[in-house]
Order: sequence, then structure tokens, then C-alpha cells
Amino acid sequence: MLSKYPLSDVEKSFLQESGVEKISTLIPYLQVDNFPKLGLLTACRFLEWAAANPEGVISLPTGKTPEFFIKWTQFLLTNWETKKGKDVREKYGLGNTKKPVLKDLTFVQIDEFYPISAKQNNSFFDYVNKFYIQGFGLSKEKAILINSDEIPLANGLHFKEVFPDLKVDLSLRFRDPQNDLEKLQQQSIYMIDQWCGEYEQKIRDAGGIGFFLGGIGPDGHIAFNTRGSHLFSVTRLTETNFETQAVAAGDLGGIEVSSNRLVITIGLDTIVYNPDAVAIIIAAGEAKAGIVKDSLETPLNNVFPGTVLQKLKNGRFYLTKGAGVKLTDSVDAYYEKGEWTWEKTERSVIDLCKKLGKYGHRIKLSDLKADKYTRLIPDLSEETVNQVMKSIENKLSKGLEQESNEVLLHTGPHHDDISLGILPHITNQLHEPSNEAHFSVLTSGFTAVTNTFVIDTLLATKRLLDNGKIQMVHFEDFFEVGYSLKTDKDVYHYLTNVASENADQRLRGLCHRVVRALVIVYDIKDKTQLRDTINDVISILKNSYDGEKNSAKVQKLKGMIREFEEELVWAHFGVQVKNVHHLRLGFYTGDIFTEQPDKDRDVEPIVEMFRKVNPTKISLTLDPEGSGPDTHYKVLQATAAAVKKWGEEKDISELRIIGYRNVWFKFEPHEANVIVPVSLGDMSVMEDSFANCYLSQVNASFPSYSHNGKFSTVAKRIWVDQLDAIQLLLGKNYFYQHERAQVRASHGLIFFRDMNVEEFLATARELEKSIEGML
Repeated sequence: MLSKYPLSDVEKSFLQESGVEKISTLIPYLQVDNFPKLGLLTACRFLEWAAANPEGVISLPTGKTPEFFIKWTQFLLTNWETKKGKDVREKYGLGNTKKPVLKDLTFVQIDEFYPISAKQNNSFFDYVNKFYIQGFGLSKEKAILINSDEIPLANGLHFKEVFPDLKVDLSLRFRDPQNDLEKLQQQSIYMIDQWCGEYEQKIRDAGGIGFFLGGIGPDGHIAFNTRGSHLFSVTRLTETNFETQAVAAGDLGGIEVSSNRLVITIGLDTIVYNPDAVAIIIAAGEAKAGIVKDSLETPLNNVFPGTVLQKLKNGRFYLTKGAGVKLTDSVDAYYEKGEWTWEKTERSVIDLCKKLGKYGHRIKLSDLKADKYTRLIPDLSEETVNQVMKSIENKLSKGLEQESNEVLLHTGPHHDDISLGILPHITNQLHEPSNEAHFSVLTSGFTAVTNTFVIDTLLATKRLLDNGKIQMVHFEDFFEVGYSLKTDKDVYHYLTNVASENADQRLRGLCHRVVRALVIVYDIKDKTQLRDTINDVISILKNSYDGEKNSAKVQKLKGMIREFEEELVWAHFGVQVKNVHHLRLGFYTGDIFTEQPDKDRDVEPIVEMFRKVNPTKISLTLDPEGSGPDTHYKVLQATAAAVKKWGEEKDISELRIIGYRNVWFKFEPHEANVIVPVSLGDMSVMEDSFANCYLSQVNASFPSYSHNGKFSTVAKRIWVDQLDAIQLLLGKNYFYQHERAQVRASHGLIFFRDMNVEEFLATARELEKSIEGML
């Protein structure tokens, strides 16, 4: 495969560095260690191509995926002749390349939401102009762009007049309009279709795209060509699917918006029209591993749009190791290279049970010898499966141990992460009175609160103020000091009315806390200023477009709503507000590219919390690189640095670190060393506390792409799936006949990794490497 396709000098350099010896996929791929390195690879290949094709046609991606591609491209162009720039060029196949001039390239915009104003900062038109036209110094005159404001519609009207609710009903292509507005809309849709055809023609008249770089969605979409798109599709106005809408929700201000937006996208045939095109799909993180495997190992198929790159001799996938982890090549290399570990034995046996659909006790030695992975197990015998079963039973035993006299500090990147990850394990700990528990969310989480939620809450607050139902504002010292007192009372009042099923009083509890937050954020001194501020914030949010970056004060207000929600969850178990710590790390800004954690700003507050709480156990999310939201990865870096620093001040050799995962990614059984049984009661507690406390999340404005609903449902399904995998190994009777009631009651399982400090820092060091040597 390596010699079958022509590799450029850049590609040869990265292939050699990767150590990959076998590529058996239907599209060639290159693999790098981490996300920033992926940016370096794509930047080098782009500049190599641009130097050879100074008047070529390019199409580059939007969103968070190209962050390091953009940064490395700018770095190399700026430092082409400096020592650092030359060193990078020499190492990666650009040593003899003349510095490319990008101003004569023709840029083609890949896609855009429709309708959306090009003036909005969350439009792809704005992104392209900011990061590519201006950022790379490309020609605006030559660019082929999608400006929704300028696409002609019936009677010369703007889309806000033709589609006043910003919804486009594509059924009007095929049915008779019912009224005058629908007639206008039908005519306009036909005009958009005509515009799309002309857009496609412009690209083809230019010879087609010469260099295409794109990401891949969770459903496998390339550009907005979702699963099932025609392999010969062209530029068009089209609908998307749920997975794509869920991913776009972050850009557009919620699934309520993204589910009603159509898109204009180039087609799969647009991408491969030029037979000499260099077309590259980039993918980072283990969350993309499944779709990467399907896209690279499946013959041409419209269910996997990425397979269209098989049509090009220069079609490529550029991957991080995490994104390539499920490829047959990678799995083969995992088992065949290096020393054989117990983890490999566990993984291969559990996977064999799945492959054959057989319970562990029914796996025969002949089955083990017939499988290409289990046959590699040293000293393979009839006892091998029993040993794996015993190992899993030991992990379950650890999950049943009763902990006592522990100071527990459970941390999460976002509000709800801890609950969704290990709530049943925490409830076991909280039942023991000698344990002291603290909870800390490390970012303010404001991006998960929609403008609509805040507007509705503030309108309710106004009504309650008008009706004299928020009495605390009448107390003499409320605006001086009273606003900061009795926060536990808000929480208790709220949960009492969860118990009594009084929705009005629950809302009143939320509004009480919102009033306190407004006083803090806006430094309010009296009732008149409070009313004026509420009106101002409502006005600001009503005049903001969905997905617009909020002001710092609105961000803080949204964050404080999320903090109240977190306090409510842990108050279910009697945890006081003082034991719930809100860190609001500074790297979390709501920008498209957030900063890396800073030693003083982001690490020091975590160390200070460690000093104050003095925990004996710390829990944290241990997602693989690039698999969950970007924030998980950055919070882990900051926490690791804080543990290291704290360890320089005191002996923390006895400290235990619990690494958990939740809805964004899950552990495989061989990766975890503790398994905790989950009962139907545990699931109910998690589902109820989520629905009753995470008010801003119940409508799932920013859902997981795997489920159109609450995150708590996703977490529950993961726990159930994890039980299924272990039941296949141990047998169902192991559970329902077990001597412990806790195991007999289990209908789900939680996996996590219990580590000492050295083991944790070794894991975190792998993540640290991903930003070493960066720009």
C-alpha cells in the first residue's frame, strides 16, 4: 500500500516518523501522536502543495478541528527563514521548498448554514474571512464564497422577509404553496437551487478543487454531506441529520436552532471532480475511531461519505493515534508489537466473547486457538478464560469495598460531569458518615446555558418581584450583605419543593438564587437598579443572535446558574454549599479557539483548593486525547500540573486518583481496574437529580450526538452496555445468583481507573507531550 500511491516529500517524512509499517486500508492514511501534530502535518502538506500550485484552487475547513493547522501555517509562513522555521521544514520535507505565496490561490467555501447572516461571528462566511482570507492573505476577489445575505430571493427580498421564522420548508420544491408567503418561499427556494448550480459551475470552471482539507462528523459527514448522501452529489441546499445538528448546536446556540437550519454544502462529487486533487480528511481523538475505521475499510458506500476519497490517487486521511485506534492495522500492531501484557489477554478474550456471541464458560480452547489475537496469548490453555473471569471478578470486588475515613474531592470539567460519570459510586461513599466529601467544577460552564433559558428565568424573576414573592430584597441590609447569606436555604427550599412536586415554588427557588447572582455580577445597590438590570439583560439577550458570544457579565450570570444547579445535586445527599467549590478557570472563554491552561491563572487555584480540602482521594475525567469536548482535555492538563505542584509541597504518596469517563467516551473493561455495580435505584437517582436540578440542561439544547435527549439517558445506556459486555464473559447467573445483594441488584456497571500519583502523572505526561514543541 505504501508504494501503490505517490507520497509527497512531506508525507514520506511523517510516515517514516510514525513507525507505521503496514497500511491495508482502501484509502492511505498518515498517523501522528496528537492533535497539535496533526495541525503541523496538514500545514506542511498544504504549504508544499501551495508552493507547487501558486494559482490553484483550495477549500479549507471551519470549526475547532483546524485550530492547529491554522496556527502552524501562520507560524511557518512567518518563520520560513528563521532557525526554528528552517528546523521544522528540514525535518518534515520542506527543506528545499521555496516559500509559497498564497495571494493568487482561489479559495472555495465548503459549506454554510442557511439562513444565517454573513455578519454573524458564528457564520462560516465570517470564519473563512477572518482565518483564511485575512489570516492567510488570500485574494478576496478570487474567492468563491457563500454569503447568505447576498443569495438572490424572490422580488429582491432578504431572507428575513421571505423566511421570517428562519425556517425553510423544502417540501415546497414538490408541493403546491398554500398562501402568498409560501409562493414567495417556493420561488426563493428555486432561486437558491439555481444559485447553488451556478456555485458548482464556478468551481468546475476553475478546474475543480485542487487541495481539499476537511473534518469528519460523528456520522461520517464530509462537508455537510451526511450519511446517505449521493456519491455523485453536487452543491445544494439540504437538510442535515440529528448527529450533525447536535455538533452544530454549539455554533448556533442550541439544538432548537440547529435542527431548524438548513445548509448549503458542496457535494461529494465536487470534492473529487478534479482527478488530481489532493483531498485530505483530518480526524482527532478516539471518539472518531469508529467512523474512521468504517470510512477507511469499507468499499465505496454512500453510508460512509468519506469512502468517496477512494476515487482519488491523492485522497488521504490524516489521523491522530486515538482516531486510528480501531483500524485493523492498529489492532494488529497492538497485539503483535511489544511485550504481551495481561491487558492484551483481557481485551482479546472479552472481544472474542463478543465476536462469537458466547458466554465465557462456553469458550473452548479451540476457539482461542482459531482467533488471530487470542492465539497469541502466552501459555494458552483451558484455564486462560477462567483467569480473565477471575481478574474481572477482582475488579468488581474492588468496586464493592466500603471506603471510610476518606476526604474525597470529586472534580469535573463541566457541571453534571461528575454525576454522569460516577454518581452511584459517590452515593456509596456518602452513606459512610466518616467520609468527608467535596465537589469542584473547574469551569463556569456558561456556554451550556441558552439565552432563551436566561430570558425566561429573568421574566419569571420579574413577575415574582412584582408580586412580592422574593421577600429578601426588602430586608434592610440585603444589598450590602444579605444577598450573600443563607445560600443553603435557597437549595433546601428548592429541594423541598422537588419532594412536594411544587413546580412554582421550585422556580421561585431558582429566581431567589438568580437575584443573588445579579447583585454580585452587576454590583446592584437597590430594588430599582435590580429591576433596571433585569430589563437590560433581557433586552441584550433578545437582541443577540443565537450562538453570539455573550459579554463577560452575562457569561458570569449564566455560570452562576449552573453553579446553583450543581449545589442542588449534591444537596440531595446533605452536602452543604461550602463543600461545593466553583473554580471558573480562566482559559474557558467561549471563544472558538480557547487558550491552553496557564500556570498561574489556571493551575494555582486548583493547588489552593488541594491545600484547603487536603483530600485523600481525587476524582477527575480521564478522557483520551480529543475525545470529549476540548475542555476535558485542558482541565486534565491543569489538574495534572496542580497535583505535581502540590506534591512538591507535601508528601502525597498515599493520595489516590480516580479517573472516570462519562457520556463523551467510555473505558473498555481492560482499561479499568475498578467496576462498580449500578442498580435500578441508582439509575433513578441519577435521572431524577439530573431532571430536577440541571434545569438549563433538561431540554438538551446541546445534546450528545448519540442521543436526542438528556445526557442522563446517555449515561444510563452506557452503564447498561458495560454490564452487557461483562455478563457475556461472566454469565448472567453470576449476577442474579451472587451472594451480595448489591451485585444481584445490578443492571448496569461503572468502570473507572484507580491510580496512585505516579501512575496518574505518567498518564497525564502523555497528554502533556501533545503541546510540547508547539508554536
